[in-house]
Amino acid sequence: MFSYRYARPILHLFSPEIAHRLAIVALRLGMAGRIAAATDPVLRSRVWEIDFPNPVGLAAGFDKDAEVTDAMLALGFGFVEAGTVTPRAQPGNARPRLFRLEEDRAVINRFGFNSRGLAPFVARLRRRNQSLGIVGANVGKNKETEDAAADYEIGIEAVCAYADYLVCNVSSPNTPGLRGLQARDAIEKLLRRVVAARARCASDGKPLPPLLVKVGPDLTDDEVRDIAQVVLAAGIDGLIVGNTTLDRPAGLQSRFRNEMGGLSGRPLLAHANACLSAMYRYTQGRI
Repeated sequence: MFSYRYARPILHLFSPEIAHRLAIVALRLGMAGRIAAATDPVLRSRVWEIDFPNPVGLAAGFDKDAEVTDAMLALGFGFVEAGTVTPRAQPGNARPRLFRLEEDRAVINRFGFNSRGLAPFVARLRRRNQSLGIVGANVGKNKETEDAAADYEIGIEAVCAYADYLVCNVSSPNTPGLRGLQARDAIEKLLRRVVAARARCASDGKPLPPLLVKVGPDLTDDEVRDIAQVVLAAGIDGLIVGNTTLDRPAGLQSRFRNEMGGLSGRPLLAHANACLSAMYRYTQGRI
């Protein structure tokens, strides 16, 4: 395995987005190797009738186009979530759109759902080695789509047969209007349609994959309560809390701290945990 200790200074010679692309290419070429040690059984858990070897997963955003799911599972992740993928290819926002906040152990991004579209994404999921582990598919909407739910329906139906779990991402701060889908009326209508889309994928008695919703941490207490009530009523299997934040906590040191986009990393920890705690309270831990 090529140690990150040696790779890091090389990658930091390049801009963050180029470094990310180089990492994807290296993974596709098998340069990262694999973890030989077996996962300690104490880390295993069973959720939604799926056996997770450990609770440490790779979130969506790293492998947007499902290029290296097998390679990341080989590194020891308990699961890998590919995406966010949009129905049609789109370039996302203009560069630069990814910034290292090294002093703060954080990142700001404003990618805007850059995606090569569903066709190559689904083709790669179809070819992956399913015995290697658990892969989720995270779907979103194209920037210009007015009927957002239609894009989520298309995404869910396309990936349903090839993913172990499904995620509707309604929380990226970099797609105009997307976070508005977290409002009670909007998310209620959206979830009704995506649940129906998943049901249309049923065939041969095979269990349908769990359906999750990814929400952001920048929610008021009332918004958290509304989302909790709606997802419980809709029969959603789980929530991912949360995405990046538009907030800029006091004390950020990096010169990039005021760049537009979503902040992630260490400064997000308290903010995200507060939202997670509130969501757990309102769902009573039922999902």
